[in-house]
Amino acid sequence: MLIETQKTADKEVMNFFPPIKLLQSGRAEFIDSKSLRRSPLAERLFDIGGIKSIFITEELISVTKVPEADWEDLKPQILAEIMDHISLGEETVVDENTTCQEGQEEIIGQIIGLLNARIRPAVKQDGGDIVFKSFEDGIVYVEMKGNCAGCPYALVTLKEGVEKILKTYIPQVKEVRSFEKEKENSH
Repeated sequence: MLIETQKTADKEVMNFFPPIKLLQSGRAEFIDSKSLRRSPLAERLFDIGGIKSIFITEELISVTKVPEADWEDLKPQILAEIMDHISLGEETVVDENTTCQEGQEEIIGQIIGLLNARIRPAVKQDGGDIVFKSFEDGIVYVEMKGNCAGCPYALVTLKEGVEKILKTYIPQVKEVRSFEKEKENSH
């Protein structure tokens, strides 16, 4: 997968051009932890460290680093996160109108944060991944990917691992369900 990069006149800014459309329309800017909750990609990029802001349009991701950071260190990590994002098929920006009921933005941010910090690293060690899809009426919908997608232990991982962790830290979470299963049952 080729992701073109472009240095800019500002030495703190680099543009990344993935081979897919990132947004259906418009643009999104991420400069603080509250805005990050809307984008799993932006959240993972900020987790690298040394990043000041991220600006995303339909065809580019513009990353501004802090002056102390070095592009030689950041660039390969940013490229890896963008490739992971594309291969997972995640939404670049979660549409708050379709996935959020009133007042749930903060809860969704906590769920995504816990998934990224505690759960995804463990699932990735087994060659899989887990992606947040939505949170409705106390139910978290996630999608298992990679080796986890067809694994007979996926349900055990969801119920004994993911659900236990989320319910422990976020009292509003009542259950965790597989997104694919729900999709199949609704057809």
